[in-house]
Amino acid sequence: MRTSSLIDLSRKIADEAHYGQFRRDGVTPYFNHISRVVNRLDSQNESDEVLAAAALHDTLEDSEITGDFLIKSGIPESVVSVVEILTHKKGESYFWYIDRIAENPIARKVKIADILDNLSGSPTERQIIKYARALLKLHGRG
Repeated sequence: MRTSSLIDLSRKIADEAHYGQFRRDGVTPYFNHISRVVNRLDSQNESDEVLAAAALHDTLEDSEITGDFLIKSGIPESVVSVVEILTHKKGESYFWYIDRIAENPIARKVKIADILDNLSGSPTERQIIKYARALLKLHGRG
């Protein structure tokens, strides 16, 4: 795993934001998911900005942390804007959310890695269909 001050800071914030959270199985720490998404993108030699956004991709959605807090903590506005795009807002249709992500190249890469990790668990048939449709949209085929 490549390190940089930005990646280290992003992982630290995400670790603290997701502390005590677990995956759907109730056993696996949520941060394991974050690490797998970051590692998948790191193995593709993505930039520090992409890896930072990957580390923080669920932070605004699943914690009390705000975009302003991220900026004040030293996360560049360019990364925070990607994390905001990756945040599924309450009441927003899932596929409008995916369409919004598809417009941003960094958000698209992170969301694809996120979905692939979600599919590697034990998704329901309904989730498999939803994620398959989302991947098609993110690849410009849906």
